[in-house]
Amino acid sequence: MAENREEILANFQGITAIEDVAEAIYHLDESNWDLLTAINRVMPQDQNAAAADAQDDTHNVEMIDDDISVITPKTHPPDREDNNQASTSSINRNSTNGFVELQINWNNKMYGIKINGTATVSDLKKHLELISGVPSCRQLISGLGGSKAVPSATLGSLGLVKNAVVRLKSADQQMVADDDVAERLTTTYTLHIKHNDRDYTLKYPGTKSVREVKNDIYSLTDIPARHQSWTGWPSVSGLDDTVLAMVGLDLPQHELTVKRAPAKPLKEYKRIIVESSDSENSSVEEVEDTGFTGEDDMFVDIANSERLQPLMSENVEDEALGCIEFASRFRARYGPNIPNFFEGTLQDAIKESCLKPAKERKLLGVYLHHEQSVLSNVFCAQLLGSDAVLQTLSANFVIYGWDLTHPNNNNLLLTSVATALGSVASMTIQSIPVDRLPALVIIMRVRSNTEIYSVINGNVGVSELVGGLVEALERFAIQRDEDARLERERDARQRVKLEQDEAYMRSLEADRAKEEIKKQQEIEKNLELERAESERQMEEAKKEALRSEAAARVPAEPGAGSREVARIRVRLPPPHHDCIERRFNADDTLAALLDFLASKGYPQENYKVISSWPRRDLTVESHNSTLKSLKLCPQETVMLEER
Repeated sequence: MAENREEILANFQGITAIEDVAEAIYHLDESNWDLLTAINRVMPQDQNAAAADAQDDTHNVEMIDDDISVITPKTHPPDREDNNQASTSSINRNSTNGFVELQINWNNKMYGIKINGTATVSDLKKHLELISGVPSCRQLISGLGGSKAVPSATLGSLGLVKNAVVRLKSADQQMVADDDVAERLTTTYTLHIKHNDRDYTLKYPGTKSVREVKNDIYSLTDIPARHQSWTGWPSVSGLDDTVLAMVGLDLPQHELTVKRAPAKPLKEYKRIIVESSDSENSSVEEVEDTGFTGEDDMFVDIANSERLQPLMSENVEDEALGCIEFASRFRARYGPNIPNFFEGTLQDAIKESCLKPAKERKLLGVYLHHEQSVLSNVFCAQLLGSDAVLQTLSANFVIYGWDLTHPNNNNLLLTSVATALGSVASMTIQSIPVDRLPALVIIMRVRSNTEIYSVINGNVGVSELVGGLVEALERFAIQRDEDARLERERDARQRVKLEQDEAYMRSLEADRAKEEIKKQQEIEKNLELERAESERQMEEAKKEALRSEAAARVPAEPGAGSREVARIRVRLPPPHHDCIERRFNADDTLAALLDFLASKGYPQENYKVISSWPRRDLTVESHNSTLKSLKLCPQETVMLEER
């Protein structure tokens, strides 16, 4: 705790230029050692801009030798009379008992409103309904004071500044998302990596970071990531923390080579920050002070050159690369206890947080940084580094960071915001003054709209920041539950429809299968009929041929005057009830009778020829026997029976 207070004391003296340690400790004790509260206590808000303008000239670096640089802050002690009055804020606020003057931002236009301070938030919404035509229940208002702006709260009690900008939006507004980067993030990248005499072909999703790839190579080659020397990676700032989708890899395969880097001794540089006297040209000997130990009047920090770099280069052209650079330099400057900044475009961050299914959705926090704001270092070190803030952001937010210091970078962000969220959101960010930065812009998905819910400015304490985050989370949780319920109902309807469609398709397929079976059966039946008919015709042709042959062998019938004639009467088998009669010569053989019957369609293979008395089967008799010898003369009646 003592070391923490020494750091707070040093930061407080560096920002406020108060050299008197006793006076500085007095202000910190009065503020319960809250750095931001103590700064606001001794520095009026209207002086923040001047302090920010002088921030770039805060330090003068004098080299002692090649390894050590002494950085002496330029101190400009304020007038003690001014400091005595510094606890009174100079912000011009709306009077609680008088009228409240507001600037309403609606539909890209500004409307000035002057309303009695005793009017409630509900009264203001009714007034805004007359201006915008948006019903009170559909109004989304930001800039009224966050959780304090309940419907029954009076406007005068919200502590609004004069002509405060209040942003009004309808809950029905929508946004358009860009699918280009989402496609890259879902692409699978193939890396062909050569190490000595071995080749590795690895496939990774676009969301995999280069650092994770290097750690995987460590498991394959036993070369730790810090000792790996690569060739083939594109030149990208903050490469290790960049996802593969943003590196610019070759498709369909990217060639890489890795080897163990030679060991090199690292030269360590030290910066010694010394509280100096009023003179800008004081010598190094002025560092020593018998009133303090060496540890009290200097802070030794071993750091690399990146700590002095701005968080973002000037004239950034690629938004994704700018975010990657911002995250890398922010981590280098403020250490590991920082939010996990999203590395990609604003559209990507919106997709990752707001455009997912309701149960997977998160809030989007856009952190806006400005190097010329006196609040920047305090906000980053004390507020964003707080455990409570980090836990809240890590569990519920996707954090997107951007540096507004350079005008070109500022314009690039405003263009991106206008494209993703609309011109009103862009105007909201543009209207934040530098002395209120840094700011955390909270964006959430409300029904079908993605829009700015609130803006938490940099001149707040940890408790106020956490309170603003918790308020947004409560509102977000209610809306997320409602959206999840609607999604479940929609999914249920879609499942029912899908099941009905599947049942219909199954029924249709079954009907088609039955129809196919029926057609196949008909085809087989027709083929069987045709085959049977063909066989029948062949059988008939065969029988006809046999009848013709038999008829040709039948001897001629004897004439009327012939002697010894055998008159044969043949009784046909059932269902026939008639008879056929034929005359033969008595010397004709039994074969002649059988051929005659065969010519009539009664071959001996199928029919027996039975004589009446004595009853016998003539077909078993010798076919060469004469009718006379068989006693069939002069006449005889025979019967045909099927075999």
